[in-house]
Amino acid sequence: MQRPGLSVRALGIVVATAAALGVVLATGTESSAAQSAARSAAAPATPPAPRSSVVTWGSSAYPAGTATQDLTYRFVIHTSVGGRDLRIRLSNAYGDQPVTFGHAYAGTRASGAAVVPGSNGRLTFRGAPSVTVPAGGVVYSDPLPGRVRPQSDLAISLYVRSAGTLATGHKGARATQYVAPAGDHAAEEDAAAYTQQITSWYYLDAAVVRPRPGTGAVVAFGDSITDGSASSTDTNRRWPDFLARRLLADPRSRLKGVANEGISGNKILADGSAESALKRLDRDVLSQAGVRTTILLEGINDIKATPGPTADDLIAGYRQIIARSHARGVCVVGATVMPYEGWREYEAVDETVRQQVNAFMRTSGEFDAVVDFDQAVRDPEAPARMLPAYDSGDHLHPNDAGMRVMGDAIPLRALRCGR
Repeated sequence: MQRPGLSVRALGIVVATAAALGVVLATGTESSAAQSAARSAAAPATPPAPRSSVVTWGSSAYPAGTATQDLTYRFVIHTSVGGRDLRIRLSNAYGDQPVTFGHAYAGTRASGAAVVPGSNGRLTFRGAPSVTVPAGGVVYSDPLPGRVRPQSDLAISLYVRSAGTLATGHKGARATQYVAPAGDHAAEEDAAAYTQQITSWYYLDAAVVRPRPGTGAVVAFGDSITDGSASSTDTNRRWPDFLARRLLADPRSRLKGVANEGISGNKILADGSAESALKRLDRDVLSQAGVRTTILLEGINDIKATPGPTADDLIAGYRQIIARSHARGVCVVGATVMPYEGWREYEAVDETVRQQVNAFMRTSGEFDAVVDFDQAVRDPEAPARMLPAYDSGDHLHPNDAGMRVMGDAIPLRALRCGR
């Protein structure tokens, strides 16, 4: 890489509570979704993205097990938009104690854990080579001078000098990552010290660059389908990856950045392995650099839960996401909930809820636009099921072909709403 750095438009912190939105369940009591939104107001604020920057890569952070220290991670991330002045965002959102990063470097990945010679640049934090991120905190690095190419693999090396007990990260990277199990090897360009392989990212949750003026970004906000659960490892074949390539190739679109903020098992209304969509909306979507539009593909995990919410419950949750996003000038594109008959938790009564939710998306006019993923992947002969050609085999998650169809089903003009 010519050495990478960044900036974006500042975003204010606006959290709409259920009372402000007037959202209640049909029973007349405050919804659990509303309570989640209210609680999110107490969470530590994510720092605003640097001016004129746009997110080129993102991955949602959540509790990721036991923290480890005195080791170096080398994370491989695939960019969307290109630009100058790379910055990275480090998150200790779920840590119980501060985490100190002794050094951080960024370069162009050659192959495996090796970095292209001469491209590995030291990142700083307010001019210092190390940074301590408090429990619950998030920090940006300083800009790293140089250019980052679109659709390129960067190697981000983090030496974790000390950490607490709980790690923040993203377990399902769908890409091979590398670990030097002892000591600080962040500055090294060869791969010799990186003797371990994992498929998780830790602490790193976004990378931003300074692209051409007027460039914006799309955030894919979802669950395991967005996360790419059944897509092929190390191939960048999640549906947001296919979307990113289309946006870059479209001369009419000024949306070039794409951040994948999918988490396996995520729900709109309730916490699970990660916080609900309502709780994580601000950090994972609204704080992203240059975000203009989010594509919301959530709901299937709520619907198939036991007991599951009603369609009205889910619609109340969607309305909160729409209202909070619009308050920050972000467009919301609703994606219909996809068919999953044949999945082990499928029940016919849940299909009714899915159809009601999809009818709301298609006809209410409350979203800025709608992407009909349901129609794109369903079997015309059995519309409650996914077409076998797109089915990974579990009847819930699309395979690579299904992911491509989803990425191709998004009308690019639908991502521009002019807010």
